[in-house]
Amino acid sequence: MNVWRRLSSRRRTVALAGASALVAGGLVTIPVTAAHAATQCDVAYTTNDWQGGFTANITIRNIGDRLTSWTLGFTFPDANQRVQQGWSARWTQSGRNVTAQNESYNGNLATGASTSIGFNGAWSGSNPKPTSFTVNGVACNGGTTPTTPPPTTPPPTTPPPAGDAMAYVDAMQPGWNLGNTFDSVGADETAWGNPRVTPAQLDAIRAQGFNSIRIPVTWSNRHGAAPSYTIDAAWLNRIKEVVGWALDDGFYVMINIHHDSWQWIHEMPTNRTTVLNRYNALWTQIAAAFRDAGPKLHFESVNEPQFANSSGDAQNAQLLHELNTSFHRIVRASGGNNATRMLVLPTLHTSSDQPRIDELVSTFTQLNDRNLIATVHFYGYWPFSVNVAGGTRFDAVTQQDLVDRFDRVHNAFVARNIPVVIGEYGLLGFDRHTGTVQQGEKLKFFEFLGHYARTKRLTTQLWDNGQHFDRVAFRWKDAELFAQIKSSWTTRSGTASADQVYVPRTGAVTAKSLTLNLNGTTFSGLRQGTTNLTQGTDYTVSGNQLTLTASALTRLVGSRAYGVNATLHARFSTGVPWRIDIVTYDPPVLSNATGTTGAFAIPTQFRGDQLATMEARYADGSNAGPHDWTSYKEFDVAFAPDYAANRITLTSTFFGEVRDGAPVTLTFHFWSGAQATYRVTRSGTTVTGVTG
Repeated sequence: MNVWRRLSSRRRTVALAGASALVAGGLVTIPVTAAHAATQCDVAYTTNDWQGGFTANITIRNIGDRLTSWTLGFTFPDANQRVQQGWSARWTQSGRNVTAQNESYNGNLATGASTSIGFNGAWSGSNPKPTSFTVNGVACNGGTTPTTPPPTTPPPTTPPPAGDAMAYVDAMQPGWNLGNTFDSVGADETAWGNPRVTPAQLDAIRAQGFNSIRIPVTWSNRHGAAPSYTIDAAWLNRIKEVVGWALDDGFYVMINIHHDSWQWIHEMPTNRTTVLNRYNALWTQIAAAFRDAGPKLHFESVNEPQFANSSGDAQNAQLLHELNTSFHRIVRASGGNNATRMLVLPTLHTSSDQPRIDELVSTFTQLNDRNLIATVHFYGYWPFSVNVAGGTRFDAVTQQDLVDRFDRVHNAFVARNIPVVIGEYGLLGFDRHTGTVQQGEKLKFFEFLGHYARTKRLTTQLWDNGQHFDRVAFRWKDAELFAQIKSSWTTRSGTASADQVYVPRTGAVTAKSLTLNLNGTTFSGLRQGTTNLTQGTDYTVSGNQLTLTASALTRLVGSRAYGVNATLHARFSTGVPWRIDIVTYDPPVLSNATGTTGAFAIPTQFRGDQLATMEARYADGSNAGPHDWTSYKEFDVAFAPDYAANRITLTSTFFGEVRDGAPVTLTFHFWSGAQATYRVTRSGTTVTGVTG
């Protein structure tokens, strides 16, 4: 919601003795004495609310004379509303009265200029918007509802002034990675399976709503020998060409030194001089090549820095600090636009663990350069991200891991006016295929990630190595997933405990319930295609419980063929609808089989069901197979369902860590709740499997 307030105090040039307020065209003008400074501003106050908390974003736009400093004042309508943590201003609260004084870098506002500030707050009972504001003591006049729609802020066509790193990174949101392209190792940019980059590809990505693009670049096999390490001219010109296309498209563009991190930079503990000379030579050439590029281009020192054979954390921190500061020195000294270009510095491993964050904070403090950006990567809570150890659901543990990590980087950097880019995010299982994590569970993950990143003012850049956006057909391979991601950039969406309702093929059809996750929205109904279902007859809602009636399910399953019989969509007040598949199933049936450790498959009649996970235990109850600290094996690494071929495959990776001659009991867990047990025994390279 927007609350726009016109703050006005006009300079008098003629004495107006006894003048009263003049009302013209809906604008209330209050004459004041000529001695007063001419202050006239627009203030926009927007919030994103959740239960008990909210993020407020405030834009102050100066439409009067130049301001050299400013103080914003307002009063909360409710005594239980509190400012907890603010940014881009010095915040104080006394009772319900709140003031925000400018920081040193944003106090000077020319006519027509604006600045954005904000805070995270708490509330109980209700969270009404303030009804009046002051700037430098000048009161707001007019009603709380504008007579014309408030102006919207379009995506910036030019970056904010040098030094406004927070606004710069805000304008980068959202972002996308051109992955597995120039970071690939091989003959050219197509070596890892993606097509050659074209202007049309970049146009298509820009049209999806992305404002920034990260272009990872691996240089290891694109330069000559020591001591000059001269970069191949054709390669450098190709990078310049694609960067130019992206800048012409209006993107904020990040380039870096990418897989070099694990190819040769990691040797720095035992080969410091050679590594540093090579690194410095590359950045000296890259900086020179792009010194005159526009300010929307920014450099990242190194991707996911890591070190082998070091003495431990202290040496790792010292070596990364040396890389980051050397990069900073080289780029700044190269002149041109590089003197003020935004530079991106990572934590060790781009980790959001507190010690790694603290190390990077120390580097930022020493450099004392306000045109710096911190970066970390986020691929979720590991068991959920790869589907191992029973991490099949986006549960409270998985959510809290995200909250803790985003909180840490916000508190260390954003709260100190140091912007943060989550330079890569996604799920690690996607490197194999996006089906590693169940569809509804990953939708909930991305919905919450986008929401919480917004509340913490973190800019996000989706990792896409070709698994998401089809760079030939220019379409999303999973349109439902991208719709959820895109919606999360601006609002919340309602979800549910599951996206499937399983109905047994035999026996009476009974009512089925799901728990709604409203996420601050309100439930508005169920729809099948264009037909609205009838509340009370087809479904009921009690609190957060949505129940589909037996009569509705009977109609929806029809002849009760195995698989999806109908698809519903739960609709909410904001965001995207939540798909609910109505599935007919019977418990899956497995059959005996023989094979080898390199090729073993269990014949499986899935009968409408889908596999969630697999456990593996020896007869004594101990865990079998890889990751023997858990009985639950990694999806698509130790085992994988093949629904089209009616089989479950056990991989050579699984049998590689199974004892010879020791029977292993497998328990397969299906999304309907059904379970099936199976026993396999390895004898050399031969494997036998029996049911039960």
